[in-house]
Amino acid sequence: MLLPLIADGDETAFTALYNRYCPKIYAYLNRTTKIPEIAEELTYDIFTGLWTGRDLLPDIRNVNAFLSKVAYNKAMDFFRLAANRQRLQAVVASRMAHPVTTPNADERLLEAETKRILQEAIDHLSPQRRKVFIMHRELGMTHEQIAQALSLSPETVKTTMSKALKSMRAFLQQRGVESVILLYYLMSGK
Repeated sequence: MLLPLIADGDETAFTALYNRYCPKIYAYLNRTTKIPEIAEELTYDIFTGLWTGRDLLPDIRNVNAFLSKVAYNKAMDFFRLAANRQRLQAVVASRMAHPVTTPNADERLLEAETKRILQEAIDHLSPQRRKVFIMHRELGMTHEQIAQALSLSPETVKTTMSKALKSMRAFLQQRGVESVILLYYLMSGK
C-alpha cells in the first residue's frame, strides 16, 4: 500500500497516489465550484496538505473516502468564503449608496499592500503567462478566445494559466502571504 511509503517520505509513492486520485478530485471540485482555477487551487491545497501531513497517513483506512471528504470540505469552505464575499459586497454597495465614513488609514494601507503584492506576483510571471493571465482574469476572456487571439490551442492556454497560478502561489508563499489572497483575487474578478 502507498500510504506507509508516503508517510516515510517516498515521493514516488506520493506521485502514484496523486496520479490516481488527482483527476477525480479535480473533476469533483470543478463540477462543484464551476470555476476551473478555483478547482485547481483547491486540488493543489488538498494534495499539499496530504504531503505535509503525511505522517498521519497510515491511520487512513479508505483513501478514496478520505480524499472525497476532504474535497467536499474544501468546496464548502470555498462556498462560505464566496458567501462572505457577497455579504461584504452588499455592505460595500450599501455604504456607497449611503456614505457614512471613509475607510480608515489602516484599511487603505492593507488594501494597497495586498494589491501591490498581487501585482508583484503578476509581474513576476513570464511574459507569456502574464499575457494569458491578464487576458483571462482581467479582460474576462475564455480559454478559447485567448487561444484564438494568440494562435494557441485551448489546451496550451489552460496549461499556461495553470502554470501562472502555480507560479503566483509559489511567489506569494515565498513572501509569507497566504494563498487565500490569490483565491480572493480570482474570485473578485479583478
